[in-house]
Amino acid sequence: MRLFWKRLRLTLDMIKFEHSIFALPFALTGALLAWRDSGFHIAGLAWRFVWILIAMVAARSAAMAFNRILDADIDARNRRTAARHLPAGLLSVQFAWGFTAISSLLFLVAARQLGLWCLALAPLVLATLFFYSFSKRFTLFSHLILGFCLGMAPAAAWIAMRGTLDARILLLTAAVMFWTAGFDVIYACQDFEFDCAEGLHSIPKRFGIGGALTIARLLHVAMIASLIALAILFRLGPLSAAGIAAVVILLIYEHGLVKPHDLSRVNAAFFTVNGYVSLLFFAFWAADILLQHDYFFRS
Repeated sequence: MRLFWKRLRLTLDMIKFEHSIFALPFALTGALLAWRDSGFHIAGLAWRFVWILIAMVAARSAAMAFNRILDADIDARNRRTAARHLPAGLLSVQFAWGFTAISSLLFLVAARQLGLWCLALAPLVLATLFFYSFSKRFTLFSHLILGFCLGMAPAAAWIAMRGTLDARILLLTAAVMFWTAGFDVIYACQDFEFDCAEGLHSIPKRFGIGGALTIARLLHVAMIASLIALAILFRLGPLSAAGIAAVVILLIYEHGLVKPHDLSRVNAAFFTVNGYVSLLFFAFWAADILLQHDYFFRS
């Protein structure tokens, strides 16, 4: 039993479990927007939020573990990633497969709790998440595919809350997709030389590090445009605008951390800044959704 818990701890470290914070706030924002759109009347609200949380974490865990399994040989040849758990022998591939299977099953259970429509779509979601792991082998659009994987979260949360899909929430899907693709392009600049040597596909390989950083900036501009359009369509208030402004400031700071000739602060740009982006966005938008309509003060 002690060995099992040690392996589980190592697995959670391998998949960077704490990075669930990136997409989760956007999923919860999608759920809150759906709740607001229903007039703040959805049966079993608390349990829906719990199952959305479980579904999100389980799906991401399955996808990350699958990615680590599929990339184990590539990671072993890359100096930056050779110390990861599978290539370094800290975990067995068999245990990682078991974790992937259990996480996938937990995701399906959570989807069933959220309704038959969610259960019907769940296998397609998993297939999309797993497909991303293959994409860098044949397309430079892998960054956008990863972004779409995270961007599905708010749309999925909307369906979990309402049982249908509203086209407006796809703007939040687009925003998350552009945001994720942008910071993934920045992160991928670290592997420019390795991708060229291995024949892997990425935007830095195709356009160079300088060009890739420019594309990352354009992707983040597209994110902000999507958020502005979303706020307008949902007729949100000044707090949502303040949240967008906070995101803009953080993204400007993020891009200021990396230069074509100096990538030493990529990890700070990738992990720290983007964690604040998602958390601050959620804090402002959740407050706007709840307080603009006096939810806490109605009798």
